[in-house]
Amino acid sequence: MTGLLLLPFTAGILSVLLAVAGVVHRKRSPAAWFFFAGMMALGAKSVFTGLRLGAFPFEEAVPWLTRECLVEAILPAIWLCFSLTYSRTNYREFLKRWKLPLLLAAVLPIGLAFGFSDRLYQAVPSGTSPGDWTLQIGGITKAAHVFLLVSFVTILMNMEQTFRSAVGTMQWRIKFVVLAVGVIFGARLYVRIQAILFPGSEVVLWSVESGGLLIGCAFLIVAYLRTRLAESDVYPSVAVLRSSLTILIVGAYLFVVGVLAQVAQRFGGSEIFQWQAIVVLLGMAGLALLLLSDRARQRIHVFVVRHFSKAKHDSARIWTMCSEQFSRVKDQAGVCEAAAKLTSEMFDVLSVTVWLLDDEQERLNVRASTARQSSSSGRASAPNTASRVVVDGLQTMSEPFDLETASDAWAEELRRLNPATFTTGGHRLCVPLRSGDRTLGVLVLADRINAAVYTVEELELLKCVADQMTSVLMNHRLAAEVAQARELEAFRTMSLFFVHDLKNAATSLNLMLRNLPVHFNDPAFREDALRGIGNSARRIDDMIARLSALRDRPTLRPAKADLNEVVSDALDRVNTIPNVQLTRAFQPVPGILVDREQIQTVVTNLVLNAHDALKEHGRIEVRTEHRDGRVVLSVSDNGCGMEEAFVKDSLFRPFQSTKKKGLGIGLFQSRAIVQAHGGAIQVQTEVGRGTTFLISLPVAAEK
Repeated sequence: MTGLLLLPFTAGILSVLLAVAGVVHRKRSPAAWFFFAGMMALGAKSVFTGLRLGAFPFEEAVPWLTRECLVEAILPAIWLCFSLTYSRTNYREFLKRWKLPLLLAAVLPIGLAFGFSDRLYQAVPSGTSPGDWTLQIGGITKAAHVFLLVSFVTILMNMEQTFRSAVGTMQWRIKFVVLAVGVIFGARLYVRIQAILFPGSEVVLWSVESGGLLIGCAFLIVAYLRTRLAESDVYPSVAVLRSSLTILIVGAYLFVVGVLAQVAQRFGGSEIFQWQAIVVLLGMAGLALLLLSDRARQRIHVFVVRHFSKAKHDSARIWTMCSEQFSRVKDQAGVCEAAAKLTSEMFDVLSVTVWLLDDEQERLNVRASTARQSSSSGRASAPNTASRVVVDGLQTMSEPFDLETASDAWAEELRRLNPATFTTGGHRLCVPLRSGDRTLGVLVLADRINAAVYTVEELELLKCVADQMTSVLMNHRLAAEVAQARELEAFRTMSLFFVHDLKNAATSLNLMLRNLPVHFNDPAFREDALRGIGNSARRIDDMIARLSALRDRPTLRPAKADLNEVVSDALDRVNTIPNVQLTRAFQPVPGILVDREQIQTVVTNLVLNAHDALKEHGRIEVRTEHRDGRVVLSVSDNGCGMEEAFVKDSLFRPFQSTKKKGLGIGLFQSRAIVQAHGGAIQVQTEVGRGTTFLISLPVAAEK
């Protein structure tokens, strides 16, 4: 029992020392303060565990047991905050999304522990001997175990998500901290699962928690010696981690640990089981360290390739993977981030930096890196801009080259801008990103695991990856240039229409101004002049309104209405069209949710378009009906019709019109309004025989 008694005190003292070191020798970020509070709480609980184990007689251990429960109650909130802020540059977004779980983690266990402290554990005499005691637990304690289990799993899942999001040297910086938290709370998961399976057993196993804390402190000491517990700039996705190794391990624990407990209880007793659990925990921590070790994974990979494989890399698989990753991104920044991560993982390189050429400033800028810290982190970082000298030097390079052996001045600047993190990481390699005779940038690789030398096969594969990346970058640049050219062309076209109509309005106003001094005293002329000015102003307002329709999405104020009434009101406004037979064929239809003004605008546009397409003895028919669960409005004419090519390519596009004075905006606006109502618009036309527009809208119940 002496060893088990010494274990909690040792773990508690180390935990307190690491808590102090975490805020003394590192930047005092929110994660640093949560780490300080969490390690202090873990240390206090471990010390209380040691005092409880040394208490005699047995009933005197219950007060220390209660104190342990009170300290344990504050652990979920503190460590959950730490797991959401550690090494996460976007931690504020996570804290906002986790407000409710954080509040629950802070209130529920503390409320149970402090509100029912006298009912958590009770010492009850057992047997006939006066010295025999046993602990009795109630439903409150069981509920606390379940909540603690869920909290610890959530903490480990968050740490796993942070580690997965990091790459290269970022993973190297945070690896031992993640391992430490995993061991500490893995031991607590082990104990909580035992408590759920076998109520009361956790009191015997709480020394296992101290053992896990001691192992975790050892990992934290290594992290302190390596990086002073430094954080990295990781941007994890705010989406929930779908494939979590933590969940898999906990599920396996629920089955395996119960079996181990039964075996140990039969053959070794509880004290032997504690030592066995600590040894198993230490072995699992060592295995996790081995699996997360970049050097170990690289050596295993080299051994397998050397003895069991012909080629070191599956080029077809890598090419497919690159194509899939690059096809998912939408801009140059995404291409660079994907390329840096893929290169780091494929070639076991911890530091991969992508430099791209800024055409305007004629300089190279860092666009993605697996090793650099952001400027907002407050830590020293290499400059992110290379001079024109480096750009000119790279113009002479077309193949991957060893940066260490290059002796030019531009190579020295590039070496200074890409410092290596490890002195034993091997030579830095540069892969130019070229498109024809044009240099787009450069890919710099450093800190390769075990300083492995790049083979000819790997250099060729790197060049292929760089060529693929360059082609994707060029596609994005060309797409941006094409989009800009289209915008300029649309602006020019729109300006032509606008200027043409403005010129007509200005001509009318200028003619009126020239005649104004001569005929100013004529009342009829003044009245006509005012009418002309008003008409010109309305024409300009109408042009502005129609052009604004291209930029603004329709703003709807839907209300339940009868389509027949809406259409009838719109037709009453245009019923004065001369030499046109306008007929209405309305059938009873169910109510719909529409913006009356917007739908009436659509009806007006369609009727006026139909009128412009008519010849003598023209006929327009407006029909409503209820068909296939939707309300259908049709506007038909017997006019000139339209060609199939125009309908397919130009009908609903802006600035495309068959009318000499048309802007081609009416149908574009009409379709936008119909689609905003959840409807659809179709056209049936035949040259020389007429056109029918069909509009279908959902009924009110479906809406």
